[in-house]
Amino acid sequence: MALGRYGATDDIANAVAFLASPKAKYITGTTLTVDGGANA
Repeated sequence: MALGRYGATDDIANAVAFLASPKAKYITGTTLTVDGGANA
């Protein structure tokens, strides 16, 4: 179910910050779609 709002710059920035952090060290070769569930 989509969130019912347009994404904010913070939504994208949070995803980028996570992927650049050590917490994402095991994530490789994938596409992370940040769309609030619009393509679910």
